[in-house]
Amino acid sequence: MRSEEAREAGEVLLRRLRRLLTRAETVKGSDRKQLLALIDDVEATRRGLLEQRGEVEDEIRQATVRTNAIGAYLRNAQSCRGKRHN
Repeated sequence: MRSEEAREAGEVLLRRLRRLLTRAETVKGSDRKQLLALIDDVEATRRGLLEQRGEVEDEIRQATVRTNAIGAYLRNAQSCRGKRHN
């Protein structure tokens, strides 16, 4: 499972993205420096979110493998129960 630190990092990135969206609404189109700074901040946040997404995808893959293994184990156990061992 994801550690609490990883979960918190994802939440921080989402809050940062919301703040950037609010900031983007207030930036004037003629202010080149602020626009460049905003673009840089958005890209940094985007990279962080993509990294978090990769970690979540890995966890989903691991859970799928575990689920399939448990299903195979249960099917095998049920098939063995029906056979007599004489």
